[in-house]
Amino acid sequence: MSTLFIRLPSKAAAEAAEHWLALPCPFALASPADVVEREGIAPLSELAGAVASAQRVVLVLAASDVTLLRVKTPPLSAARLRLVLPNLVEDQLMADPDECVVVPGNLADGLRTAAVVQRGWLDILSKAFTGFGARTLVAVPAQLCLPYREGSVTAAIAEQGVDIDLTLRLSEQNGVGLPIMPESSDDAAQEVRAALRALAPAMPITLYVPHNHVIGYRQAYANDFADDAQAGESGITVFADNWSHWIAGAGRASLNLLSGLGAGSGPQVNWRQWRWAIALTGAVLAINALGLNIDWWNMKREAATLRTGMVQTYRSAFPKETVILDPLAQMHKKIDQAQRNAGRAEPDDFGQLAANFAEVLASQHPASGAGAAASPIASIEYRERNLLVRVKPDSKLSQDKVKAALATRNLSLNSQSNGVWQIGSLK
Repeated sequence: MSTLFIRLPSKAAAEAAEHWLALPCPFALASPADVVEREGIAPLSELAGAVASAQRVVLVLAASDVTLLRVKTPPLSAARLRLVLPNLVEDQLMADPDECVVVPGNLADGLRTAAVVQRGWLDILSKAFTGFGARTLVAVPAQLCLPYREGSVTAAIAEQGVDIDLTLRLSEQNGVGLPIMPESSDDAAQEVRAALRALAPAMPITLYVPHNHVIGYRQAYANDFADDAQAGESGITVFADNWSHWIAGAGRASLNLLSGLGAGSGPQVNWRQWRWAIALTGAVLAINALGLNIDWWNMKREAATLRTGMVQTYRSAFPKETVILDPLAQMHKKIDQAQRNAGRAEPDDFGQLAANFAEVLASQHPASGAGAAASPIASIEYRERNLLVRVKPDSKLSQDKVKAALATRNLSLNSQSNGVWQIGSLK
């Protein structure tokens, strides 16, 4: 997973610049094994392509923009600790806690590290790099990215024109940053030295400076402690700055300042690489929707034409009809009524029911034709288009067989009380 590391200018430098995105920033693109593949210095506006292509972006915030505090915290869950931490550090802040992001760090020696950064500045950075297309965004304080050595101080400088951002790591959990504004570049080394000695008066200091200033700083500090017997132990050692310790330190840093905004370092979808697929999918959906609408319009027009034809046919057949709601159903009803009026026998007419029952009775009880005394039927009635047959109590006529035989003639048989069979049409 490729990672893009960017050392950001301080908020003060950004506010002083006409366009803060045009400020030059050191950057490095590292492989999954933390091997630097490309590095340089470029304005943030020119790094948009690299931000979008990198799988992870790590912002190294200027130490002067991040305040590290050591506070005693009660044993709370991570979620509750985030809620109460601003109140715990309120007395140590000069700004309103509501205008700051407070992120909890590691717990050591009974105290927890808390990082404080201005919410407005962090929000600007988050929106800017999200707009560049960053997939996973992390922000760490610069002072915790410097290497730490027991009994010594590590420092680094970053230049913005003549101004200098000085970063110091004083202990494993503590570090500070301050801006230095020398009157000229010739005074820069001495003012840096004065600031270092004010913060770490009697400790050996390892100072990282840009490559082109190594010789100048070494010469400036060569005779600073010549008269001190402990010069070798308390002097300032100058080295050329490089990305190896920044990358290693950022990997060890447990603080992600963006988590205080709720954005965190969770993965974000890079929609730019999907824009053509999304556009093609949208075009296909639009074409399909258009095709469906065209088919619907055609079918609606055909249905209207067919209905108009059926209405005209119905009016020509029945010119006196004034209300036409469903011409097809009304036509079927008119034809059925006309056939009834012409004498067509219906399955539930008395004659049809009696004839069918007589055929079934003759097949199930042949003796029924020899005389009335031999018939198993006591009486027959026709009521409400049903044939009501009363069977003699001593009759051996099987109801199930008669019912099955009637079913073949599309007739039903339902038994009622007092031995009465109700025979009707199944239609």
